[in-house]
Amino acid sequence: MITQYVILGIYILILISIAIYSIRKTKTTDDFMLGGRKIGAWMSAFAYGTTYFSAVMFVGYAGKFGWIMGVSATWIGIANALVGTMLAWKLLAKPTRSVTQRLDTATMPDFFLKRYQSKGLKIVSAVIIFVFLVPYCASVYKGLGYFFESVFHIPFEYCMIGMAVFTALYLLMGGYIATAMTDFVQGLIMIVGVVLMFVFIVVNPAVGGIAQGLAKVGEINPALSSAGGSPDMVVLLISLIILTSLGTWGLPQMVHKFYAIKDQKAIRRGTVISTLFALLVGGAAYFVGTYGRLFLGNEVPEAGFDAIMPEMMTTALPPVLLGLILVLILAASMSTLSSLVLVSSSSISLDLIKGVIKPKMKDKAVMVWMRSLCAVFVAVSLVIALFQPAAIVTLMSYSWGALSGCFLAPFLLGVKWKGMTKAGAWSGVITGLAVVLPLMILGAIGGVLPGWLSPPAIGAIAMILSLIVTPVVSKASRKFDDKHVAYVFGEPKA
Repeated sequence: MITQYVILGIYILILISIAIYSIRKTKTTDDFMLGGRKIGAWMSAFAYGTTYFSAVMFVGYAGKFGWIMGVSATWIGIANALVGTMLAWKLLAKPTRSVTQRLDTATMPDFFLKRYQSKGLKIVSAVIIFVFLVPYCASVYKGLGYFFESVFHIPFEYCMIGMAVFTALYLLMGGYIATAMTDFVQGLIMIVGVVLMFVFIVVNPAVGGIAQGLAKVGEINPALSSAGGSPDMVVLLISLIILTSLGTWGLPQMVHKFYAIKDQKAIRRGTVISTLFALLVGGAAYFVGTYGRLFLGNEVPEAGFDAIMPEMMTTALPPVLLGLILVLILAASMSTLSSLVLVSSSSISLDLIKGVIKPKMKDKAVMVWMRSLCAVFVAVSLVIALFQPAAIVTLMSYSWGALSGCFLAPFLLGVKWKGMTKAGAWSGVITGLAVVLPLMILGAIGGVLPGWLSPPAIGAIAMILSLIVTPVVSKASRKFDDKHVAYVFGEPKA
């Protein structure tokens, strides 16, 4: 236990040092939000990857879906690397950087305003971000809290409060520069931690090696050791792949990383780095989740699926390594939280307060609002995680699908296609909400929806329908004039 406290203490000192260093480099709103648009390949790649994989993935998804799907859940991690990372960087990084820089925009709602000339779309998207990202922050707190409780045997509420304090500390002091720097450190920790976690779990006598472990799992249920998985899990598996891979293309906290990257060279290098990072972290986490049944006697813990990974690691790892894994989970969670809080606070401070209420507000005043709202959002998401009101718990389950369903098509096509129209963008947002909100309410009632229509399936349906509706409406609606298209995409080459 002392070893784990020492490792945790060293990590916290590193975060404090980064926060103190970065505060000197954060003078303007652009610095606070985008690091001056000068973030290099390694920091950008690790910022993307560490935001992608939080405690929700390690503690929740990997343990739960490794348990119910077996080795086929590894396809989720592979898809996260190939579709959610590599393809996202190849299709979105360059146009996102160039278009947002040309439009001088730092947030997704502000991009919608300038791209589609619609203040209403800006306001609606800012509200959607606030409503669904704050509960998502709460789910990250909750996932990490369970792991801390398992390792330190103290109430997870205290763990969540501590994490909230340190996340607010370095984010308020250094903004995106502090986030990018800590993401780099956290990325290195995650790589080392995941490799050691994989090795120690696989060689543990309960598993006995990859092949023997899969054979043991297959004795429980042959479908669990099959790469194809069980036929009755196919819909859920495909839904999860679409939601967690394609869905990242429309999440404000993910595409925000492309706004800040330095240049084309950094994009090319960042694509490779982030893809390898995602393949290692995501693939390894989902794969070892397959062995949860072997450590727990094929019995789900009393605390539920969220306790599977913590109990596995507590059993398989020595104290020093357990301390490192604890920091790994903390690093992943704090990176995700800082990105979520930064995007949420900007949706109010930049997009609503400065963008709508006080458009002539000075930069220093905006910085005060942003820092203040960062602190408020950390506190609000912490309260939600602690008390977990029923309506908010439902929002947590649907947050990723709702955000991606609303924003994927308007953003992707907005930076890639000159034919996108204001009506097309509105149709994408409305389609996402029209699918998610009614089904979310019916799902909360219970017993109304068919079993296969899970939150991941609803999110996947919202994204696919939005991708279909948006270009169709754009084709049929009034186009922007050539002057505006040139403003967005630059003058055509002679």
